[in-house]
Amino acid sequence: MPIIVNLDVMMAKRKISLGELSERMKITPSNLSILKTGKAKAIRFSTLKSICKELDCQPGDILEYRPPMPGEEDDDEE
Repeated sequence: MPIIVNLDVMMAKRKISLGELSERMKITPSNLSILKTGKAKAIRFSTLKSICKELDCQPGDILEYRPPMPGEEDDDEE
């Protein structure tokens, strides 16, 4: 997928665990884990805002766009 979620990188930089972040954000650890592992298909702006607030970062620190390599399929094209 061309959108890469770097939540794990920011969590490591801030030395915060999934459990602690989910508790601060008042979100279930399983929902946060789906986002962290890149398995999420969407993210609410309110969730992104809360992540940025708790990790003291910008949305671009969490989300990254990488165009597909030549010959790779783009998941969005159906």
